This record gives sequence, structure tokens and C-alpha cells, in this order.
Amino acid sequence: MSSLATTVRRTARKIESGTPAHRDRAIDGLRALALLAVPTGHWLLGGFTLSSDGALHNASPLGTFGGLAPVSWVLQMLGIFFLVGGYASVLSYRRRKGSTRAWLGGRLARLGRPVLGVTAVWAALLPVLHFGFDVPVDTLRTASTLVIQPLWFVGVYTVVTALTPLCVRAARRLGVWAAAPLLGSVAVVDFLRYGPYADAVPSWLSLLNILPGWLFAYQLGVSWGEGRVTRRQAWWLLIGGAALFAALLLAFGYPASMVGVPGEARTNSHPPSLLVLALAAAQSGAAILLRDRLGRLLKRPALWAPVVVVNLSAMTILCWHQTAMLTAAVPASYLGEVPGLVGAPDSVGWILARLAWMPVFAGLLVLIGRYARGFESPWAGTGPGRRTLAGLLAAGFAVFALGLA
Repeated sequence: MSSLATTVRRTARKIESGTPAHRDRAIDGLRALALLAVPTGHWLLGGFTLSSDGALHNASPLGTFGGLAPVSWVLQMLGIFFLVGGYASVLSYRRRKGSTRAWLGGRLARLGRPVLGVTAVWAALLPVLHFGFDVPVDTLRTASTLVIQPLWFVGVYTVVTALTPLCVRAARRLGVWAAAPLLGSVAVVDFLRYGPYADAVPSWLSLLNILPGWLFAYQLGVSWGEGRVTRRQAWWLLIGGAALFAALLLAFGYPASMVGVPGEARTNSHPPSLLVLALAAAQSGAAILLRDRLGRLLKRPALWAPVVVVNLSAMTILCWHQTAMLTAAVPASYLGEVPGLVGAPDSVGWILARLAWMPVFAGLLVLIGRYARGFESPWAGTGPGRRTLAGLLAAGFAVFALGLA
């Protein structure tokens, strides 16, 4: 045990000594926090039921325990992720040595490689699991849905990253107010789809919220990176966002959960509702206000080292955390119901058992990540033929996961 502690301390000191003096530790800390909230939320709020034919189907404890909705407020930190993403993009954009097109190409490639990797691997796994291990097709569809579920975020993040030059110009001209039209746009669409004329509004109209809904926090981050957000404005973001959040919940009947609940007609996140932006505004204000304090805290090597490790594995965590949970759940389904893993998430016992499974999921993710992190590096030794094959496998997996096959 002492040797392990010595190794950990030595690693922490090595990471500390290798950190440039200009590194913004608070930004990395916020990113790591938002990253870890994604698997934590999916692992805590996602369960499986077992049908009579032995197939797994998605379920959620929120369907039974509506009082757990505030947990989703804490774990829904995509607002922080987009805020930090906008801030970091500004710094990177300023440091670019080539053209804007080359800068965007590099950023987008770093996002695309891990997504292509996980979907191609799963496309190859599906026939092996079905024909080699007799895994039911419904289980494979459930697994595919879970794997592809976090990847929508990468697609949206790719689009907003491509808009960085426009966001920078807006921030320099309007400051923090550059995000206001995005908030207004979402408010108008929400009024149309939930207001007195909702019956006459086509369902596709909600899709108009996808871009402005997630660009909102990114634009705030760009304005922050440009030095156009004052502490007073951060307080207004925090207080105004919290007040709007409370009003939407208490007076306008928005669903309390920030994630989708099976059986509910409305959802806040897909596409984002005004409630998501209210939470993002409050979170962004708090993050800006706490930045200096967090930066001082992360000067401690023992706290800084895990932040670095998480940031270095960002896309691996996003792309493979559902696979880690499935690695435990799919084999367990052959045993019947397993508390906290396979079985209806409708009791306090299930919640306690699921908490006990969390370290197992984390350990499996670390194990998978040892091999999957290679997808984050440039594929220098991969020729056009292999890249084409990976693309075709990924496309096939997407078709299967989205139920189009």
C-alpha cells in the first residue's frame, strides 16, 4: 500500500513539474468536472430491465423516483463543458499559426477520430456477439442506442467549434450580450411548441432549438475568453439563470428532470429547452466567479494530477463509458436479474446496489481506455483503405443504432 502511495505521489509531482506556468488550471478543472459528470449521470440514471426472452431494455429510476430529478440538475453540466470549450477555442484560435481552415481541420479531426473508432469497433462486435455468443438482437439494439447516445454531443460540438470565428467577432462587438439572441430564439420556439398554439405547431419545429440551445454557453465562453464578461455580469448570469430556472419549473410546467424519462411526453435536453439554457447561464456565472479560487486549489499536485489525466482522456471517457457499463450488464443478463445491474430500477435497494456498481464501471472504463485511447492520437500509420473501412463500419453501426435497418 505504501509503495502504491509513493508511486501516486511521484506521478503527481511529475505531472506538476511538467505543467507550463501559463496553464489555466481552473479551465482544465472545470472541463474535467463536466467530463466526469457525463458517465456519472448515465451510470446512475440508466438501468436495464430483462424481458422474457433474456433481452436487455433501457429503463431509468427517474420513472419511479421523480424526487431524484434534482440529481440531474447537478449532473447536467454540458453548459459548463460548452462554456469551457468556447473559452479554450478562443485561446487556441489566437495561437493558430496557419489559416482558419487548417485550425478548424485540426480541431475537428481530434473530435472525429475517437467517434469513428468506437462506432467501427461496435460495428465489428455486433455480429460476433449475436452469432458467436447468441446475444439477443434487442440487447444489441439497446447497447447500440446507449453507445451512440453521447455521440450526438460530439456532432453538435463539432458544429459550434466550426462557428468559432463568427462567435469571436460577435463577442468583440457585443460582449456577453452576444449570447442573448440565442436565448431569445430558444424562448420563441418553446413558446410556440408549449404555448397556446402548440396543437398547430409541427413537431419538427423543436429541432430549431438544437444549434442556438447548445451554442448559447459556447458563445458565453468565447466572450469570456475575449475578456468581455465582468464579475458583475457573471453575478447576473448566476442570479438571472437561477431565477429563470425556478420560474420555468414552478410557473410554466417544465419537466423537472434534465434528462429524458421513459414515458414522459416532454424532455428538456433533446432538443434543449429554455430550462437547459437557464441552468447553463447559472452554471456559467458560478464558474466564472469561482475561477480564481479553483485555480488556486488546483495548484496542489494531488488535485491537479487527476485533472490532467481526465483531460488527456476526454474523448475516450465520452465515447466509451457506456461500453464499460454494458461490459458488466450484458454478461450478467445470462444470470437473470442482478441487483443494481439488471432488473427494474424501481426500489431504494436498486439505487444502493447501483452505487456499489459504480467503481466496477469506472474500473472497466480505465481498462478499456488503455486500448481505446489510441483512437485519440493521429492515425499516421493508417492508410486510406483502413480509414474507408472504418468509415463504412461506423456508418453501418449508426444505421443499426438509429433503428433504420
